[in-house]
Amino acid sequence: MNETKKGFAPYLRGTFLIGLGFFTVGMMDPLYDSYVQIFLSRYIDHKSLIGAIMSLDNVLALFLIPLVSAWSDRTVTRIGRRMPWIVVLLPLSAIAFSAVPYAADASLAALVLLLVVLNVVKQSARGPVVALMPDIIPGEFRSQANGVINTMGNVAAIVGTLFLARLMDVDATLPLLGATKNRLSFPVAGALVVCATLVLFLFVREDPAAERESEDGRAPGFVASVREVFSSRDRSAVLVLVSLFLWFVAYQGVVPFLTEYSMSAFGLSAGQGPLAMGMVGISSAIAAIPMGYAASRWGRKRVIRVSLAVITCVMFAVFLLGPVGAALGFPLSSLKFAFWALLFSFGIFWIAVVANSFPMLWQMAHRDNIGVYTGLYYTFSQLAAIVAPALSGAIIDVAGYASMFAFCSVFFALAFVTMAFVTGGEKNDAPATREA
Repeated sequence: MNETKKGFAPYLRGTFLIGLGFFTVGMMDPLYDSYVQIFLSRYIDHKSLIGAIMSLDNVLALFLIPLVSAWSDRTVTRIGRRMPWIVVLLPLSAIAFSAVPYAADASLAALVLLLVVLNVVKQSARGPVVALMPDIIPGEFRSQANGVINTMGNVAAIVGTLFLARLMDVDATLPLLGATKNRLSFPVAGALVVCATLVLFLFVREDPAAERESEDGRAPGFVASVREVFSSRDRSAVLVLVSLFLWFVAYQGVVPFLTEYSMSAFGLSAGQGPLAMGMVGISSAIAAIPMGYAASRWGRKRVIRVSLAVITCVMFAVFLLGPVGAALGFPLSSLKFAFWALLFSFGIFWIAVVANSFPMLWQMAHRDNIGVYTGLYYTFSQLAAIVAPALSGAIIDVAGYASMFAFCSVFFALAFVTMAFVTGGEKNDAPATREA
């Protein structure tokens, strides 16, 4: 109790150590997205088939994350309930990731088989890694902790893009690794993941109370846990899940097309095109921790709804930017800076939504089903990632690139509405009441 009164500071070290796992895993994602499609294109000419293989991680995440997260709720070992999964699955992910460019040089069959293995172990690891934080950090400090972790994840993406990616150009021959040209980034990232896993295992201790509940048999099974969430008289958890599906449809409906839109609308080069997403990443990294503290002070629901209102307006402003700018006679060189500024502001409020929605769900969970709530978060967000690009792509085919921002605004506005009916999930709220 006395430690709680000191505020978040006593938990900062543990949060940072857990965040190291997110940091190193976060470095793999931009490398995977940037280079795996290039490796596949050596053997496959059809972009649709490459896209289908690239979406494998989203499809597997729908099922693996909730299942493994629920299994970890019921795991009882001397080292905890999340840690056994982490110390096995993260190193396996690192080994598989390190081998990707070597499999790409061998054959298409070897590459596809390895990608399946990689995505199975990597997506299976995600749930226990994420659920580790709410096991250790008290509910009233999870917004701040998630802000720290999101900051580390955003910095990791920047490091992966700006620094690790450059290792692909290193042309040397090293022991064990062999020729490094177009390969080195992957084993280096894999080695960092193994190091982070070792740090987690040595310095992070799980909450014994959560382990005792699992050992006493109070942790319900996966089906029972999911049924409990959706049959509860308090619909707050379901409403948060619906809301996050809506706002991820909005987000994922724009992200795949943003670079191409930037180049076509503002005449940017291939090198300048990704700066739009870079603006979102930089502002998100800056704002994640302050937005966690803001939610702790003014309430998670209030911060999320205000942020949703702001980014609805920002996306609609982007939709109007081209025609209004042309009507007023502004040159493209001026409009691109306005475009980047709008996306920078979007990133500030987008991270407020993302960083505080997870803590809301965790606050509604009991100790013995935190993994289930974690898994459901990913099920709904990954489903949105699968559905959204096709929806917004169809709208783009009919009405042009700018229309995706109107599409985005509509879904953010819908999420704003559904969040109005959420009544739980604040830092001092009790978990959802269980039916007798």
